[in-house]
Amino acid sequence: MRNICIIPARGNSKRIINKNIRAFNDKPIISYSINAAIKSKLFDHILVSTDSDKIAEIAKEYGAEIPFKRPAILSDDFTNTQSVINHGIYKSEDLGFDFNYVCCLYPCAPLISPQDLEKSFNIVNRLEDKFIFTIAETSSRAQRSLGIKHNGNIYSIFPDFENHRTQDLDQTFFDVGQFYWGHKNLWKTAKSIHKNARGYVIPKWRAIDIDNEEDWFMAELMYTNLEKRGEIENL
Repeated sequence: MRNICIIPARGNSKRIINKNIRAFNDKPIISYSINAAIKSKLFDHILVSTDSDKIAEIAKEYGAEIPFKRPAILSDDFTNTQSVINHGIYKSEDLGFDFNYVCCLYPCAPLISPQDLEKSFNIVNRLEDKFIFTIAETSSRAQRSLGIKHNGNIYSIFPDFENHRTQDLDQTFFDVGQFYWGHKNLWKTAKSIHKNARGYVIPKWRAIDIDNEEDWFMAELMYTNLEKRGEIENL
């Protein structure tokens, strides 16, 4: 296979305390990402990059490896994903791991499926110069986005499109924040993920980027509903 999965999971989450190991439907949320990676059968190694002993302990319990600890300098609020993944790549090479492709899989993606990982890998495997990541359609056209001034007044963020009909505007998409696939050399050299990428489209109902308590509630509600209907395996 010659692929590795790196799950970035720092311990000092701010908006949702202990976000990466908080119970989601009675299991630590990181366990869903680990399980999807295992079920995909794509990876020689599934690694969790963390600065937290507690996260490391739980990740091991669910089948991940913790062969190195993430340094504090890469565990603050300003560290970008690419820096964390590159640290994991170089550490993995130092350990003698033989791999070509790297999947950065986020720890708070309970609606991800092994099939998503498999299908997206089939794309990236043909495109060494491109990242592949999940995207979904926005509910409305981004060109019609509105802003709010300090005094409460509404204004058009893109005034050139203010009077355009919605059906005349291009469909827009957003980064779902579930995973990024890329060749290890691309991870090392690319200056931007989004400028060197192809999108892997998933349905909007599975595109919940968990950043706050409302997102968490919606994701858990969706997962619970799917579970009751016996559709979890069909994500």
